[in-house]
Amino acid sequence: MTHSGSNLLDAIHGERSWSFFAIFVVSFLVVLVLAVGGTALGLSWRTWLPGAETRGSLLGSVQAAVYSFMSFLP
Repeated sequence: MTHSGSNLLDAIHGERSWSFFAIFVVSFLVVLVLAVGGTALGLSWRTWLPGAETRGSLLGSVQAAVYSFMSFLP
């Protein structure tokens, strides 16, 4: 399949946004499992994850931790 001009840029951008979304979802689920497990066991799990210390809610902390992790990706 060949692409030309802006179609090539659209294809590359579409692949990047899809891969970003996929990595975000997988990372969010992994961190969410850690957070729920840590909460259920009564552990201080927010100190384990960078970025999660500043948020008050469980989902906000998980989201902050995932964004902190994803900022290290190229």
